[in-house]
Amino acid sequence: MGPLELALMVSWGLAAAGIGWYMASVAREVTYVTLADGRRQERSLPLSFKMLLPFVGNLDGLVSRPSFAKEVEKADWMLVAGGYEGLLNGREFVALRLLTPAVMGVIWTLVVLLLGEVLPDSMFVSCRMPFCLMGVGLFALQPTLWLQGAIKKRHLAIMKALPFVLDILTLSVEAGMDFISALQRNCESRKMDALNEELLRMTKEIQVGSSRKQALKSMADRARQPDLKSVAYALIQADELGVSIGSILRIQSEQLRARRFDRAEKLANEAPTKMLGPLMLCIFPAVFIILLGPVLVQAMKGML
Repeated sequence: MGPLELALMVSWGLAAAGIGWYMASVAREVTYVTLADGRRQERSLPLSFKMLLPFVGNLDGLVSRPSFAKEVEKADWMLVAGGYEGLLNGREFVALRLLTPAVMGVIWTLVVLLLGEVLPDSMFVSCRMPFCLMGVGLFALQPTLWLQGAIKKRHLAIMKALPFVLDILTLSVEAGMDFISALQRNCESRKMDALNEELLRMTKEIQVGSSRKQALKSMADRARQPDLKSVAYALIQADELGVSIGSILRIQSEQLRARRFDRAEKLANEAPTKMLGPLMLCIFPAVFIILLGPVLVQAMKGML
């Protein structure tokens, strides 16, 4: 081995060690969002985001162009709906969508090519190009899929907690408590989840001078969860028509429970269809092996 090859190997080793140290250091970082009352709530980001966030400022001039305006606007409301407001903004997310396939895709390609050199008889030699393209494509889709998953998870948490919260608010209002006081009591007594964060922010907006109608509409537009939006607009209508809030809350709670029962019934009806795939892939081959296994063994012994 000549000095040039040795120097090249040492350089690659140092580069790999530096990347590994950087990945380990950013993986230990904990990211937070600030709630309406000043408390900080932990929010996890993918490791690739943590690695690339220090470099998104280099693309600020690119993503600020008018051609990216719609993408930035869409990313802004998706980040708010997913609960990442203040931690990421739309321009940073669009920049991450550009950097992730560019940087992580290059790293993935180098790893595949290196494995093809180290393991010349493996499948990496003949399938290097498909593996490289598949990795780059997955990294290009990863930011959008992650954000959509975060929104779906947050909406599911709101959907599960909302009927119980409406029951508590209904009992409190019908017992004579003011609606805002009932909301504040609920936020103080329950653990901090997605729904509690939205309700807490709504009460703080009302306390600083926003009208109840405006705060409810802002919450519906911010969360974009169908059940919460339905409740918010029902309360807005009750304010405009002078209807009792207690009766509206009770009606909305019953409707949400009926919807949840319908969703559960729909999932139960879909279960046999979803089980058909694993049944054909796992059980039928097992039965085939159990029934024909002894016959094949006897046939092989006869051939030998």
